[in-house]
This record gives sequence, structure tokens and C-alpha cells, in this order.
Amino acid sequence: MYTVYGLANCDTVRKAIKWLKEINQSFQFHDFRKDGIDAEKINDWVSQMGVAVLLNKKSATWRGLGEAEQAEAATERGAIQLMAQHPALIKRPVVEQEGKLVAVGFPAAGLGAV
Repeated sequence: MYTVYGLANCDTVRKAIKWLKEINQSFQFHDFRKDGIDAEKINDWVSQMGVAVLLNKKSATWRGLGEAEQAEAATERGAIQLMAQHPALIKRPVVEQEGKLVAVGFPAAGLGAV
């Protein structure tokens, strides 16, 4: 079973969930805003995929940060803390299967989506 992490109002997350339903894949949805996300989980994702894959510097949330906060993302630890404080900075959706990160974003190439 997959776990889809993201924001319920994110169009990309909605597309990924719709696609998983269409191909009859079971999943559970973890909403960053309702369910939260901790630095430990983000650290695990970073160790699997790297900060560059996870940190969304094109988001409105990123643009809304001050220079000092953006500078925190220069280090891996700082980027992880920043994403934990502002989950909207995480590219979406993040998809895990049995604790292993299989896709970030959509189309979910790791899942075979086109």
C-alpha cells in the first residue's frame, strides 16, 4: 500500500490520488496541514532522495520567506528544519511504499505514471 503525503488542496496531489484510484492502487493520504510532518520523516526522505528533490523553491511559500529564512536552506539540516516548519515547501506529492520513498511530484515516474 502507498502513502501519499501532501496538501489536500494541491492540484498535483489531487491528480496523483485520482490516478492511483484509476489504476486500483490502495493508498492512504497524509495531509501535512491536518496530520503534520516531523523533521525525522523529512530527514529520512532527504537521505533517500536529497534536499534538491524535496525542497520546492518555486512555491509561493518560498517566495514569502525572508532572506534569512531562505539562507537556512543552504545546509541540509537547515532545509529539513525549514520544511518541518513550513510543509508547503515540500514538493508534492511525496509517495512512500512500505517506508521507501518511491516518488516526489507527479507524474509519479517511480510508480509508472505517464
